[in-house]
Amino acid sequence: MTVDLDTPETLVRRMAEAARAAVDRLAVAKTGTKNAALTGAAKIIRARQADILAANARDIAEAERQGLSSAMRDRLLLNPARVEAMAKGLEDVATLPDPVGQTIAEWTRPNGLKIARVRVPLGVIGVIYESRPNVTADAAALCLKSGNAVILRGGSESLHSSQAVYDCLLAGITAAGLPDAAVQLVPTRDRAAVGAMLKAAGLIDIIVPRGGKSLIERVIADSKIPVIKHLEGICHTYVDGEANLEMARKIVLNAKMRRTGVCGATETLLVDRRAIASHLKPIISDLIAAGCEVRGDETTRSIDREVKPATAADWDTEYLDAIIAVKVVDGVKGAIEHIRKHGSRHTDSIVTDDAAAAATFLNELDSAIVLHNASTQFADGGEFGMGAEIGISTDKLHARGPVGVEQLTSYKYVVRGTGQVRP
Repeated sequence: MTVDLDTPETLVRRMAEAARAAVDRLAVAKTGTKNAALTGAAKIIRARQADILAANARDIAEAERQGLSSAMRDRLLLNPARVEAMAKGLEDVATLPDPVGQTIAEWTRPNGLKIARVRVPLGVIGVIYESRPNVTADAAALCLKSGNAVILRGGSESLHSSQAVYDCLLAGITAAGLPDAAVQLVPTRDRAAVGAMLKAAGLIDIIVPRGGKSLIERVIADSKIPVIKHLEGICHTYVDGEANLEMARKIVLNAKMRRTGVCGATETLLVDRRAIASHLKPIISDLIAAGCEVRGDETTRSIDREVKPATAADWDTEYLDAIIAVKVVDGVKGAIEHIRKHGSRHTDSIVTDDAAAAATFLNELDSAIVLHNASTQFADGGEFGMGAEIGISTDKLHARGPVGVEQLTSYKYVVRGTGQVRP
């Protein structure tokens, strides 16, 4: 039986084998070498900005022809500021401490054995993502700094953009003397490549999906490899009865409308019943004036008839668009009850001057990120000082919240003795 060397399955296998061969070199690569690759790639991205934007224009034109939503097009869009943010992200990751070889903990046993828990890379990481071409740079940077090889499979809608960014990364990596298989981009739109990655157990160690619900569900269902993921970003902002009005207005507007297509965008606004008269109307007016569609419960609709009626499905929807669901609740306990029932344990925020209410919210909600008097749009590895993120995990095993360089490592135990034998 002949084998077609151009099948997605064979392509992915060859890429994974090359990545596996590169891992041993990456695991012991010097920090300065890895940093040189990142800063070199950043310079090349800046130098090739026109090429990157031209490639992105091709993707945007195709997205418009296909009728992709405005939210999808926003996630796909690159402009000079976003290209600069990619380059800056690479430089920020380069300035981070190298996690590889860090001693997490150490102790000495009564028998004299000295034991240390030391960070090591995970190995080969497969990143499957949609739309955002900046993930190409972010994921590559984080994996490289943490000593991992990475196979990137971007969305078909961002193929030209991702390739242009990848070419810059590859130039920086090879100029620094690192293996070109350290970072690879799957060069096909064929969705069979995704399935091949999910089945490459023994070659790929971790899969990180970043995209919409359908992608995440497919990865969860089909992967033979451990997955770091979040299913949805159904994020909430709760405005307490003791919230400062001007602060609440600014936070809610930013949390929803700064960028509607990011996973940290607020999708549901909860307002304390005590704040109906003072807070609800101006906050709704701000949202509507900014072009946001507001869907509310009966109490909310009685305040402003421009508010559309919310259905039961709205409380469980990640819009990733200029739409928000609004509900009046009975205090912080009512907010917590609603979020526990309808949230995705991603990111939730309380706006209040009441320290006790804030403490209740922060302590009793089991979301990956909880905030007090801050926008949910801060759910971002860069904003957390991680340089960038490969995604935000809502899992509890291994990594939770923004996944940065430390979260892309495991650990081993290093035991030093002086001739001990076990009795």
